[in-house]
Amino acid sequence: MDLTKQLTDQFTPVLRHIEKTQKVVSWSGSACLVIQKDKIVTEQYWGNHSIDPLARPIQADSQFHVASVRKSYIGFAVAYAVYNGYIHSMDDLVTTYLNDLDRNVLKGTTIRHLLTHTHGLHFKEGTLFREFPAGTSWAYRMVSIDLLAAVIKVTTGQTIAEILQKEVFERVGFRETGWYAKSTEKLVDVIREPNDRNWVTSESTEGDKMNMYVSTRELAYWGYLHLKQGEINGEQKVAKEIIELATALQSPTLVDQDLPQNGFLWFVKDLPALQSEMGPLIPKGAYQILGYTNVALLVIPKHDIVVVRMLNSFGSPKGYDYLADIRSFGDTVMGCL
Repeated sequence: MDLTKQLTDQFTPVLRHIEKTQKVVSWSGSACLVIQKDKIVTEQYWGNHSIDPLARPIQADSQFHVASVRKSYIGFAVAYAVYNGYIHSMDDLVTTYLNDLDRNVLKGTTIRHLLTHTHGLHFKEGTLFREFPAGTSWAYRMVSIDLLAAVIKVTTGQTIAEILQKEVFERVGFRETGWYAKSTEKLVDVIREPNDRNWVTSESTEGDKMNMYVSTRELAYWGYLHLKQGEINGEQKVAKEIIELATALQSPTLVDQDLPQNGFLWFVKDLPALQSEMGPLIPKGAYQILGYTNVALLVIPKHDIVVVRMLNSFGSPKGYDYLADIRSFGDTVMGCL
């Protein structure tokens, strides 16, 4: 995939917003890319791959650790499985496919609940327990990703990475997106506290672990593929129905309507919600995915725009309000339109 560049200064406030964020987090490199109306209109790179003064400068092929942004790829794999009938319905019980789990703890938990963070499951000291009844509230817990990865493998006979490679990466020519067991010169270091308990590494390349790295341009192109509902240059690279499933609102109706809303793990803008990761200026129908490294991918179909923010800062240092910052980031994009 390759888009025409027509750089403008229209989104300079977005660049300034990223520079402001840089001042309050620990980072060594960052980037921004904006696609609007089928053209790259903003592209900017800052810093280096690590704090080493001789480190490689951040550039177009630099691949950032995207942390939970990987969930949009996992969501795609689940949508692929639903579309092709490997998973009969989003509202099937998880235990329909994973029958070795504790049915008392998993009671009432569906694939939809896993995808929309409304499952109510959590791990504590290695034990799976229930925080709230499935479908009644919202909590961002990693257990849902582990369960979804297992469902995908059981139902399709493929790993997440295999599905993405065959169904997307090969079709659109992605070569700077993947799961890595070992470091390469193109992978950007993650700046973090040495003993951060949230940091984990893995040698698995199946797509189920938090070791995904993507270049700025290919993350933007991933968003663009969704914006165009799988059609690139007049060719349907991915079934439109898969994209529609992944990015449509799929959350069950909750009593607390200020909780975030989701599609297939994407955050989706629907009703105004105080805890939404998208600011009040972002219109209905937009969707976004975020990572703990302060990476963000925002797609706003109403304005035919995709915006990527890359950073290699792991977590939120004291005094940094991540939710306020990312909501402000999206509203800054809207202010440029």
